[in-house]
Amino acid sequence: MTMSNEDLKQQAVELKIYGLQAHWHELTEPQVSWIAKWFEWEQVVRKQRGLERRLRSAKIGKFKPLVDFDWQWPDKIDQQAVHEFMQLEFLNDATNLILIGSNGVGKSTIAQNLAYQTAIQGHSVVFTSAANMLNDLAGQDGDLALERRLKYYAQPKLLVIDEMGYLSYSNRHADLLFEIVSRRYEKNSTIVTTNRPFSEWGEVFPNAACVVSLIDRLIHHSEILSIEGGSYRMKEAKERSAKKNKRKSKCKG
Repeated sequence: MTMSNEDLKQQAVELKIYGLQAHWHELTEPQVSWIAKWFEWEQVVRKQRGLERRLRSAKIGKFKPLVDFDWQWPDKIDQQAVHEFMQLEFLNDATNLILIGSNGVGKSTIAQNLAYQTAIQGHSVVFTSAANMLNDLAGQDGDLALERRLKYYAQPKLLVIDEMGYLSYSNRHADLLFEIVSRRYEKNSTIVTTNRPFSEWGEVFPNAACVVSLIDRLIHHSEILSIEGGSYRMKEAKERSAKKNKRKSKCKG
């Protein structure tokens, strides 16, 4: 589609090419034609650089794409719900996603795919383990430093808190998590992966007074996906070991 002179001039404004804007009236028709191509290149490059910047900031790490996910392995998983989550409609109304299941059933893999898709679609993302985030916040020296880190976790369109429940935390950590959840409440979506049902979160944060309020805020606007089954990582480890032993037996034979 051919863009009008005014449309191209507006693009110069959006791309912040100030010198060109100032001398736009001096341009001839042939010059405007090649400028249109230049703008196209510039937008492609900026879009790619923006994606690379978001992915670096997200810190998602290496992960298995959902296309390679073994949906037959878990004893229970709602595959349709996961595919619906991948459409990212939950971001529109700041809905949270809670992925509950034992170790190795694919919670983190699903969360990583959702984080990646969110970044691809142009949104800000932060992926972190619960331990890294809470220790990061608790380790800040002074109110100003803490406020900066609270904003870092509160502002992204999507925050993924991975592996909640594998460790126990102090009252201080519970208060910091409650602060993050409260700041994001009804504003931005949060994904939490956990191996503990909410009835056991009192063991994750022993004696913390805010646990009930924390859970209440987290699940008020949320979708909960429960996954049941054995560890896929353990399955792969056993398969690798079996193959290795088989090769050794052949060599001995």
